[in-house]
Amino acid sequence: MILNYIWIFFFASAFIVAIFTFVITGDAEVFKKIIDSTFSSSEMAVMKIALPLTGAMTLWLGLMNIGEKAGAINFLARIVGPFFSKLFPEIPANHPAHGQLLMNFSANMLGLDNAATPLGLKAMNSLQELNNKKETASNAQIMFLVLNTSGLTIIPVSVLAQRAILGSSNPTDVFIPILIATTIATLTGIIYVSIRQKINLFNRTMLSWLGGIVLFICGITWMFSNMPKEEMEKTSLISGNLILLFIIIAFITGAMIKKINVYEAFIDGAKEGFSVTLKTIPYLVGMLVGIGVFRASGAMDYIVEGISLCFQFIGINTDFVASLPTALMKPLSGSGAKAMMVESMTTYGADSFVGRLSCIFQGAADTTFYIIALYFGSVGIKRTRYAVTGGLIADFAGVIAAIIIAYIYFN
Repeated sequence: MILNYIWIFFFASAFIVAIFTFVITGDAEVFKKIIDSTFSSSEMAVMKIALPLTGAMTLWLGLMNIGEKAGAINFLARIVGPFFSKLFPEIPANHPAHGQLLMNFSANMLGLDNAATPLGLKAMNSLQELNNKKETASNAQIMFLVLNTSGLTIIPVSVLAQRAILGSSNPTDVFIPILIATTIATLTGIIYVSIRQKINLFNRTMLSWLGGIVLFICGITWMFSNMPKEEMEKTSLISGNLILLFIIIAFITGAMIKKINVYEAFIDGAKEGFSVTLKTIPYLVGMLVGIGVFRASGAMDYIVEGISLCFQFIGINTDFVASLPTALMKPLSGSGAKAMMVESMTTYGADSFVGRLSCIFQGAADTTFYIIALYFGSVGIKRTRYAVTGGLIADFAGVIAAIIIAYIYFN
């Protein structure tokens, strides 16, 4: 239901802003921009997202099927079972979904988007099999979605690479701020959903696992902060892909040991790739068209300007406001937020406060509406309950954390 209201808000806002712009300026070009955005957004949803995703889905669903038959997914499920049984109490012990969730989270943390999405869709399908109300998001699906939208990323390779391309003297100086901000966003999402689902975060298992994750993040932060710039970039580039290659080899090796026909297992799993992607197209087109008309109308610009005036009125430093388009766009569109980040660095400089903060925004969270449209759309979920609210709360926490951290580090 909430997606319905959000979708109506996008179109209503675009219409009101367009009429206002036309009355004030007499420029009818805004109407053409809105109509053009409906076509370009729908084309992007199919040609640039759904079709390229089909190849990745086919590949990774095939590989996941090999891993399941080899017993690797069940092995991972047993490792994380004690923690996930508390975080996802609806999932039976040692269920393959535990391993699939772990694979998705790991790929996300390593910045491996091409692998994370197919793995996440596979996990969502497994959670849907356990869901008794097929059109309503289950508790486990909501927790999974919010953890994805909070965007915990250990190695933000694309952000660091873009800073280097745009001439930053130290492209990796935003690494630690991004890691802190994205960790805060993720923990906020976990706490919010746990409160809604009455999950006890203070039992020994939860405290030990969450404490271990925080310590691990701190360790990664310390390790990278003591590396020279060139070594850090090289390590970031190599580590994620090396881990992914190891997983593929481990799956195939395990299947060979069990004398499984590896090729047939791959084909059986890969057959699902096209059908899963096909289900997501209407949801992606609907959401991206709504976002497109909202952007094209200029509504985003008015929101940013309004926020700036509010902070100026109460006398708060507004250096961060010029970076807000990236933060506001991030839940709506990953490519749009990236464009905003690049524009900020191009306009103000890659090493400016605005440029750095835009990078932290980009790495602090993920594209909430895109992820919900894609993942819930793949299994036909229509009633999202509080998934959108949880994702946006995690995003907001990441934005506030990013602003505070940027002032501490760079201002």
